[in-house]
Amino acid sequence: MTLMTPFLPNADKYGPLDSRNMAVDDLPWKPTPTKGIDMKVLVQDEDTGLLTALFRWQPGTELALHEHVEIEQSYVLEGEFEDDDGVYPAGNFVWRPKGHRHIARSPKGALVLCFFLKPNKFLGGELDGQELK
Repeated sequence: MTLMTPFLPNADKYGPLDSRNMAVDDLPWKPTPTKGIDMKVLVQDEDTGLLTALFRWQPGTELALHEHVEIEQSYVLEGEFEDDDGVYPAGNFVWRPKGHRHIARSPKGALVLCFFLKPNKFLGGELDGQELK
């Protein structure tokens, strides 16, 4: 397993068992396949699909129908997002089991810390078959 921490200054100075300390504010926001949702990658293993990232949802954004290929965990830091199962405001933690399918929305905008064992897969529409990376 090769864990990557993108944009880590002096990455070559770290040994395989050293802690990686990151200034999250200095990391760039990167677009996702969904317009209005950007992410900051904190840890990623492209071989296994492991991903920890901050997701910034603009107000009014909708994440198309997708399936959670493995367990997904989300902690809402700011704002709120929702789906047909409920509304998840700041301070709430929600996790979804493998195989869960839904459309998520953020009418007011949100900042969410998410943990994936494998990337979500979009179902139908223009993103059909793409993974959230």
